Amino acid sequence: MEATGGLYICSVLLILTEVSSEYIHIPSLVHHGMEGKPLLLSVETHFSLDEAEIQGTWSHTRPSGTRTTLVTFTKETAITDMMYRNRLLFREPNVSLLIQKLNTDDEGEYHLNLHIEFHNRTGLVNRERTVRVTVDVPVSTPVLEKSPSNPVVEDKANVTWTCSVERGTRVVFQWLRDNVALTPSDRYHFSQDNSTLFISPVRKEDKGTYRCLASNPVSQGRNSRAVELNVYYGPYNLEVNSVQGLRTGEVFTINPGELVFFECQADSNPPNSYVWISKNRNTSQIITEGPRLEVRSYRLAQAEEYLCRAFNNVTQKQDEAQFTLVVASLGTEKEKHTQKGSPVSPLAAMAVCSSFVIGCMLLFFLRRTCHPKRVLMNIYNRPFAEQKRPHRSGHEDATEDFGIYEFVSIPGKMESAQASCRSLARLESIQDMHTTIYDVIRHVPETPSHSLLT
Repeated sequence: MEATGGLYICSVLLILTEVSSEYIHIPSLVHHGMEGKPLLLSVETHFSLDEAEIQGTWSHTRPSGTRTTLVTFTKETAITDMMYRNRLLFREPNVSLLIQKLNTDDEGEYHLNLHIEFHNRTGLVNRERTVRVTVDVPVSTPVLEKSPSNPVVEDKANVTWTCSVERGTRVVFQWLRDNVALTPSDRYHFSQDNSTLFISPVRKEDKGTYRCLASNPVSQGRNSRAVELNVYYGPYNLEVNSVQGLRTGEVFTINPGELVFFECQADSNPPNSYVWISKNRNTSQIITEGPRLEVRSYRLAQAEEYLCRAFNNVTQKQDEAQFTLVVASLGTEKEKHTQKGSPVSPLAAMAVCSSFVIGCMLLFFLRRTCHPKRVLMNIYNRPFAEQKRPHRSGHEDATEDFGIYEFVSIPGKMESAQASCRSLARLESIQDMHTTIYDVIRHVPETPSHSLLT
């Protein structure tokens, strides 16, 4: 018994759900109509009128709250309010309502109340639907105005932008600067309807091209003409540059006698006026005016201080950049280019220094090893068999032999003493130059056991 009751309840719920979802359907519950154009409030019926009787009404509630019955209808007849007879058309059998020509008074909510009675069932089926209708006027081209109209000075002025349209309802405004949308910030303030933009204070980054965009539910966005905002600012980012010489930070190095051009540049509107100042100890002197300076120096190791001063006559702001000019020999342009452009110049310098040190060490070693006295001592300390061996140096001249015998005596060997005497006999014919040497050798002791090496 309980199972039968549960099945009955489920069947009733299924029938009610099916009835509520299939009998009528309204595709859209919100309509944005355009003034002067028709608007159809469409209703779809999912049952056959031959199987049922219907009765219903369409009514209109204005935004003020006033409610008016527009149409009362059955399956056979329809009665339209006389005030709307020429403006409304009731379409049977799908119970849709057509407003032939919209005006602003047609805005509001439209209510459908429908009663359905089927021939093969008992009881009535009631359905109610509400459709919201808005009536809008298309937006005309917006007009953009700026106050003040003349250029403004940064941090000292405010700017007010106003966007307006001659025609249009429920207009939505959007602001663009250089095609980028603007949003509220600490300096950007918008009116409640977004038709006014207030910038306070104006700064350098506010300069650019401004436009406003106007739209509503029945109009795509329409652009105003572009208006330029000119802001006086600066100077900013002052810098001194030169394509000549060698720069290290704020120091420029040039060759003696080289003509150098310096450029002083800063971001400013309107353009700055420039003054070049030479600083010598505690004194300063104005050299020239304008963004360019020409300098030629001849004295080596000379260092001079210069200063570029930029001044904006409108903003009354100024900035300065100081640099030092040093005169030194930098070589030719090719050498300077090599110094600037070669990343291995430190390695080359290290290689040269290493080669120099190695060369000095080799020279010192050879000097210690090949000293004449050391060589002669090595020769005469050889065994006698090696000393007796004839030696031909290729210098058979007596002058060359004289050099060998200057400090040498071989003790105990008569052959060597005789050879020395023969050499001395040959040297006696040479005068002046070899006299002193002859005197030294003449006193060689006769005793072979004594040595001359001291």
